[in-house]
Amino acid sequence: MKVVSSLKTLKNRDRHCQVVRRRGRLYVINKKNPRLKARQG
Repeated sequence: MKVVSSLKTLKNRDRHCQVVRRRGRLYVINKKNPRLKARQG
């Protein structure tokens, strides 16, 4: 999982990427390709 300052760019890496808010943190999750996970905050 990457910890990045901007999740907007990571959302564009794959069309299955979703930006989700959990426990005050922003996550990028991807069910089809789990390697593309990221966290912000």
